[in-house]
Amino acid sequence: MMRVLHIITTLSEGGAQQQLRLLVRGLDHHCEIATLSQTGPAGEQLRAGGTTVHEFSSTGDRDLPTVIRLRRLIRLGRFDVVHTHLYRACVQGRFAAWLAGVRHVVATEYHVHGTGPRALYLASERLGRITIAVSPAIAGRLRAWGVPPERIAVIAKGVDAAEFRYDPQLRAAARERLGIAADVPVIGALGRLEPGKRFDRLIRAVGEVPDAVLLLVGDGPARASLERLAVIEGVADRVRFAGAVTHAREMLCAMDVFASPSDEDTFGLVVLEALACGLPALYAVCRPLEELAAARTAVDGTERLTPHDPESLPRKLRTELLSFAERRGARLPARSAGSRYDAAHVAATVGGLYERIAGERPGTRAQRSATRRTTSKRSRRFRAR
Repeated sequence: MMRVLHIITTLSEGGAQQQLRLLVRGLDHHCEIATLSQTGPAGEQLRAGGTTVHEFSSTGDRDLPTVIRLRRLIRLGRFDVVHTHLYRACVQGRFAAWLAGVRHVVATEYHVHGTGPRALYLASERLGRITIAVSPAIAGRLRAWGVPPERIAVIAKGVDAAEFRYDPQLRAAARERLGIAADVPVIGALGRLEPGKRFDRLIRAVGEVPDAVLLLVGDGPARASLERLAVIEGVADRVRFAGAVTHAREMLCAMDVFASPSDEDTFGLVVLEALACGLPALYAVCRPLEELAAARTAVDGTERLTPHDPESLPRKLRTELLSFAERRGARLPARSAGSRYDAAHVAATVGGLYERIAGERPGTRAQRSATRRTTSKRSRRFRAR
């Protein structure tokens, strides 16, 4: 059994943190986690499940003392593989693993928004073996940054459908807490409240959907402006801001229709979670569903929003709520986008990647010497910065 150390920038709530939780649970290896900030609810979830979580307090991308502390942890833990997640952890974790003498270093990239210096990232990337991109779009961004294609593997995000199964008792409890009557139709959305998610479209659309309540689950910098927009549109009494949640299941159970209006180049994981909860789903972007639609195997109860048509969203919301009324409130069966996006399958694929890189023969003596010279120079530049 391999010993794997996962290093992540933060364990506060987010998609990367939940993906790490599912990955650790599904791997047949001893896993520990190091976070470069204080643990949040996601960290407590991991500890409750028996995973050891080490806390560090990193002050920046070029935090050499944290790199040294990570190196000590890697050596003391005798880890066979170091797996880094998110920009800062990728930079610091790769340098720490190299200093500790660990050759088997994997990274996962979830977005690549250019949050840090590209040169520093690429210097650390050469110290790893492979970078996992969660979608072809992310792989393309990595190549554009300068990461060699042969050092990139595409492994999609995963969903544990059982975690999102519909429960009428959870529905009733959530609605009571939110002040929503049992018979009121609820349109729901989930995600960080920021401009790119386009929740403003939903607030405007709900004004054209009589009697429906809009439930926005998440928090972020756009919350205040969205609350003002609800007042301006005259729907403030029909919009509920639930704030951030540790897990989306209860909020999804409270909804009747799910909508994802964001046209950002995103994976669309929340849409797959909604399908697992038996919700009809309207989406602007969801790569797995788009792939299935292109192959003429569309998932029942899903429909893509028409780009650049402001009437598309309210019209399709009214249609879905009418169908919901015709079903007399009956839930749709849980659906998925296929086994490729199942959390257990994703974990098995990552585990196979560990086995492959651990089984690869090291390079020639000349190649190893050249690598040491290159990485030594990069390490000195890292310290100088």
